[in-house]
Amino acid sequence: MEITKGDVEKVALLARLRVTEDEKAVFARQLSQILTHVEQLNRYETAGVEPTTTVMGQVNVFRDDVVRPPLPVEKALANAPEREGDGFGVPRIIE
Repeated sequence: MEITKGDVEKVALLARLRVTEDEKAVFARQLSQILTHVEQLNRYETAGVEPTTTVMGQVNVFRDDVVRPPLPVEKALANAPEREGDGFGVPRIIE
């Protein structure tokens, strides 16, 4: 499947990303390669194959939950770029 620079522009607009003309060409080529590879994978017969989350037989190891006191507000928000009261300030993105 061929991705065009126009397709990249549309996705960049929806994602609110600025991309240069050079980046559009690179992304179009890379995304086309990815979709071509996926098309190749779709040729394999997978009926009756059990879905797996890992092929190595590994399992998640979770630690026991331990109740701890919460962080103080000042420490939790120490690296926040903007604050509103006792929370994060988030820039408005909806016009």
